[in-house]
Amino acid sequence: MLIWGNAKYRCSFILNFHYLFKVKTTLFAAHVSGAVLTFGMGSLYMFVQTLLSYQMQPKIHGKQVFWIRLLLVIWCGVSAFSMLTCSSILYSGNFGTDLVQKLHWNPEDKGYVLHMITTTAEWSMSFSFFGFFLTYIRDFQKISLRVEANLHGLTLYDTAPCPINNERTRLLSRDF
Repeated sequence: MLIWGNAKYRCSFILNFHYLFKVKTTLFAAHVSGAVLTFGMGSLYMFVQTLLSYQMQPKIHGKQVFWIRLLLVIWCGVSAFSMLTCSSILYSGNFGTDLVQKLHWNPEDKGYVLHMITTTAEWSMSFSFFGFFLTYIRDFQKISLRVEANLHGLTLYDTAPCPINNERTRLLSRDF
């Protein structure tokens, strides 16, 4: 849960600072590391949850949820494969050495098509994640949580037990 609690920050880190990382090669490594953590761990999570969905049918949810999740995992896998393949070819050195520092691409640039395929695959992979998380709507509708608040003192500095018995007891006395 802690890994996924920080996933939104990793994804924001990758997406918001993508262009800043391309300015310097050392920061580009941070971008790639964040992308591997986000997309790699996310893909693994989707795969494991899909296997669990298969095990939970039909007692917890129907076959439709499993098949939808399986299609989204396949979509994610195809996007990841095309992204990794095209970016590996692009950065292999055949298209120049300054690609890491390149901020703006023009259609006449060498490697433009590979760059566009890589970028599209990265966004496609993000949308497969969003679609996968939308499949949890029905699962979370079956869960209800209740919170009970207990006041153990009138202030933060009280060590004596609080005379308040329930929520309807007034917090402030009438002596004010």
